[in-house]
Amino acid sequence: MFNAVKEKSTRHTAIGAALGAGWYVSAAALLSGSVATVAPAAGAIALTALVPMALRKWARPTSPHLKDTLLAQRMAVCNRHTMINVVDRNAKLVEVNDLLVETTGYAREDLIGQPIDMLYDDTGRALVRRIRRMLQRGESWAGQTPLRKADGSSIFTHTTTAPLYDDDGEWVGSISARTDVTQINKLMALQSSAEILNELRDEIWILDADELAFSYMNHASLDRLDWRQEGFRGRSLSDVADAEAVRVIGNACQLLKKTHQMNSRFDVDLMGTPFSVGIKFLPAAAQPARFLITLTDLTEARAQEQTKSDFISMVSHELRSPLTSIKGSMGLLLSNAAGELPDKAAELLQIAHRNADRLVLIINDILDLEKISAGRMDFVMEDVDLGALIRETDQANEMMRQRLGLTVKIEGTENPIPLSTDPNRIIQVLTNLLSNACKFSRPGGIITISVRDDAEKVRISVRDQGMGIPQKDQHKIFQRFADLENSERAAKGGTGLGLNICKAIVESLGGKIGFETEEGVGTSFNFVLPKDSGSRLIISKKDDVREAS
Repeated sequence: MFNAVKEKSTRHTAIGAALGAGWYVSAAALLSGSVATVAPAAGAIALTALVPMALRKWARPTSPHLKDTLLAQRMAVCNRHTMINVVDRNAKLVEVNDLLVETTGYAREDLIGQPIDMLYDDTGRALVRRIRRMLQRGESWAGQTPLRKADGSSIFTHTTTAPLYDDDGEWVGSISARTDVTQINKLMALQSSAEILNELRDEIWILDADELAFSYMNHASLDRLDWRQEGFRGRSLSDVADAEAVRVIGNACQLLKKTHQMNSRFDVDLMGTPFSVGIKFLPAAAQPARFLITLTDLTEARAQEQTKSDFISMVSHELRSPLTSIKGSMGLLLSNAAGELPDKAAELLQIAHRNADRLVLIINDILDLEKISAGRMDFVMEDVDLGALIRETDQANEMMRQRLGLTVKIEGTENPIPLSTDPNRIIQVLTNLLSNACKFSRPGGIITISVRDDAEKVRISVRDQGMGIPQKDQHKIFQRFADLENSERAAKGGTGLGLNICKAIVESLGGKIGFETEEGVGTSFNFVLPKDSGSRLIISKKDDVREAS
């Protein structure tokens, strides 16, 4: 083919040269004077150059072979860059090009003769029907369409679809040209996400998992570190001007990478500001492994928390004094200090007295909660006999268990069990556990308090024969205000703070607390304490956890 085109071009050039030579000879013979020196040469040059061009231009439209050649070249370029498919009037594929086959992962024979719908998911098929109606009206369509690949994944294509007609002008189908814009859409989504992240108040870092080098920082982060002018490119975590915070964050990142865990959250002071730091490990996939770090400024939240805590503490203190006085007065009346009371009046007064007790306990729980939050829980250490503390607790709750018809058995306290601890706090824990056991026991049930004395620690358990704790509620047992499915707090009383406070007390004394439960059988709460809690007392302050001796 190339030789034929070359031969034809050579022939056109020869014709131009012959005509130019003829002109030169004729003009030189016929002309005279100064014209004879210019015109023959100029005319010969013009004819030699222009005639072949004219011949080629005239011959091109009438050369079917050259038309086919040009069309083939254009289709080859189109085939490399555009997916093309043709469908008939029944919306069945009759032709697909190589790029569409390669991109979708189907074999050509899997596509030809199949409905075009097979390339779309359920959401795309409605669009196909709408496009088909436009084509039947003689209208073209352009826009984005999702294509479903052979492996079930999807890509997005920018598509132009035009109707096809036969020689009689009848609509016979359509042709579609598609360009894959999946990556462009992803890049646009990333750009949009980056623009959104830049406007967040929280500070966002993205670090390379190997070098801990920054690959992204939003505006809030750049402003805090004063890097807005220089940017974050070429900087790593070690360039942050707070060695202690860098050490904590770096260690957390390395631990996630080492243990293959995905998330970590902790508080840290960064350049004098308290932050809640969330780290998400993004393992290597299409790009290198990274850490996504979110830093939330806690300054305002802590100020609000302190204001709330101060208010609760103030209100609780203001309520406790008059309640204590009311409770004392009712106690005197019940003891007939003001004379014998009628039975009905005594009964009503007992109800009021019990509710006053309940209010005092609620206020004490709230005050303890405030102390725990502020890290100011008080402990007064003494050498005591654990058995005596358990018996004292049982006696203090005698009225409740008698009212509910319950029996309390105490095991393991036959011999003295010396313990160095805060007796009042231990009684507080035991009272909470025993009170809960009474509330959730069946009438006539047995509650067992048992002690196991080991060499350096003691284990105390309070076991009931109640309904047990549902599986779905077990994870929130020690949470504040935990509302369990079968708690019936309104009927049985309580603030939902007791177990949370027990956990704080036991852990502050260097111990551990837990439970075992079986639905329909009962629950056993247990806690373990070192015999010398004083040397293991954990004193918690805002950002200080240390061991005191």
